Amino acid sequence: MFRYILSLLTLPLIFSCNFEKNSSNITSTLSNHTTYLNHSDSAKYVGKQTCMLCHQNIYNHFIHTGMGKSWKYATRQNSSAIFENSSFYDKLKNLHYQALLIHDTIHIKEYRLDKKDTIFMMIKKIDYIVGSGHHTNSHIYNINGYLYQAPMTFYTQKKIWDFPPGFENGNNTRFSRKIGLECITCHNAYPEFVMGSENKYTYVPTGIDCERCHGPGSIHVNKIRRGEITDTSKYIDYSIVNPAKLPIDRQFDICMRCHLQGNAVLVNNSTFYDFKPGMKLSNFIQVFLPRYTDSKDNFIMASHADRLKQSQCFIQSLKKNKSVNTLKPYQNALTCITCHNPHISVKETQQEKFINTCISCHNPDGNGISSKTCTSKEFLTAQKKKNTIKANCITCHMPISGSKDIPHVTIHDHFIRIPEKHNKTYINNHQFLGLVCINDSHPSPETKAKAYIYQYEKFDPFPYYLDSAENILNITSQKDIQKYLHTYIHLLFLKNQYIKIDQIIQTLGVQYLLKILSKQDLNNTDAWTSYRLGEVEYLIGNTKYAELLYSNAVKLAPYILEFRNKLAVTQMQNAKPQEAYKNWLFIIKENPMFVQAYSNLGFMKLQLHQMDSAYYYLNNGLKFDRDNEMLLLNLLNYYLQTNDKINAQKTAKHILKINPNNFQIKQLLNTL
Repeated sequence: MFRYILSLLTLPLIFSCNFEKNSSNITSTLSNHTTYLNHSDSAKYVGKQTCMLCHQNIYNHFIHTGMGKSWKYATRQNSSAIFENSSFYDKLKNLHYQALLIHDTIHIKEYRLDKKDTIFMMIKKIDYIVGSGHHTNSHIYNINGYLYQAPMTFYTQKKIWDFPPGFENGNNTRFSRKIGLECITCHNAYPEFVMGSENKYTYVPTGIDCERCHGPGSIHVNKIRRGEITDTSKYIDYSIVNPAKLPIDRQFDICMRCHLQGNAVLVNNSTFYDFKPGMKLSNFIQVFLPRYTDSKDNFIMASHADRLKQSQCFIQSLKKNKSVNTLKPYQNALTCITCHNPHISVKETQQEKFINTCISCHNPDGNGISSKTCTSKEFLTAQKKKNTIKANCITCHMPISGSKDIPHVTIHDHFIRIPEKHNKTYINNHQFLGLVCINDSHPSPETKAKAYIYQYEKFDPFPYYLDSAENILNITSQKDIQKYLHTYIHLLFLKNQYIKIDQIIQTLGVQYLLKILSKQDLNNTDAWTSYRLGEVEYLIGNTKYAELLYSNAVKLAPYILEFRNKLAVTQMQNAKPQEAYKNWLFIIKENPMFVQAYSNLGFMKLQLHQMDSAYYYLNNGLKFDRDNEMLLLNLLNYYLQTNDKINAQKTAKHILKINPNNFQIKQLLNTL
């Protein structure tokens, strides 16, 4: 979809210095455009190797930046990790983890010990490292194109291995966290995505590339190949975006696309591919963050833009910015590129570069920062020594801090301000005020409702988020239900209000719903709504309607394997074992680690009294997950049917360790 390599064999690598001769016609035409030519749907991505042919020096520096190293193959050379003593223990799941190097390739080992005996072990080859190594290296594995995150991250600042963010505190999802488009389109150049999936790809590039900030390059490349050169010292070349020549807001939008992490809500039927540099980000993605009474000191890691925009340095510079120079519209304002050159690694940037940015404004007498401006001990010491050393403004005004979402990581807080002394009462005053859209002050009611739904579903399962979403939607009529159908069904589903959903199904009719839920898109919007409707019908016992709705979800999203698994379960209940069997085999072929499929195949074979086949599937499932309760229950059933009381007792005891409240298993153990 997005992988295009243009032949540049005829591209001249050395151009004439006489720009005026080559560019007069082109610049006069391009200067009339108010939008960039590479915003067109016909513009294609060409890849950073193509850009390198003309911009070799920039390329050589960029590939060593955090962006250039954001996603790479999992080899020892590309890793920042230390592999000696690379183990840790998840006491809640009783699982050990160890990072290994096998033939220079990274592997993750998961195992369980009974005293000193290894009773379970699984080793997964890692395919990609995500993270430049400035803060972390996390690890991704590929199984038939499906990308998942492994449960080990190396934190480079503290030089330790631990869970990735979100896996801690009993939330270890082991090897099942999907890497969807929202994740990969921030951490990498654009991949080729398989329609009808959540995390399946046919091509994955390595590293954020030039076109993430400059836009698709095909139109620019073809223009250069024709020998049409624009004198960019006098004109804007509208065939490619130069962020330095964008208005301040549009320049910020490029950085905020990835450096404004939070609760991202797609708007106007957009996808994570649609925004291009030079466009208005809020037309595609609106980012929400929770605000608290102590928000000044409560922030997530990738919130640099949000923090900077709260700073008086930014606010005042924006007021003073009177530039009419279209080639440098940002020149008097404080923006990201005031301090950061995107082509140069922050590790290679001299500290004086950042300090001089401060001095450029806070310099009333022209001889550096005055004592009227700064009274820190560090500055006064520097002043006494007649500025033989410079005071480091960043230390005080952009202090190193942790973030609430990433453990073991410290960053410079980009909320620039005079240090405050907080008392304990202030620090403990952590009350939720509401969700705020950072890049649009007037989000639509549905967008805001979605933000509260996602906040509940992805971050904090607090019921008041769903109550807020319901109040914002304010559904009062059948017309409202149809207008907000996807969002309203999602909300009711999370609130477990299945009767209300069934009433909507009965009112609108299944056939009508199947007719309107018929669009396949990258977000799987209709597929998810159809699946949720199917779940409700299944839960209330209407397996006929459930099968129709699940079938529709699978038709629209054939590679969301959870949808197909539920369809197969329903087909089994509707006396269609052959159809169910085919769907479960499809799932295992796509993802041989999909444990629910093995469990259900084992159950089906038990029903058919095919005992050897049942054990084959159940035992295969155990290779990947020894704690799946449904799988263990089916295995227990197998042992009971084959009169293997010893293994039946062992399995029953294991189930009780996982779920001590399983009363039926307690009774069974007493009987055994």
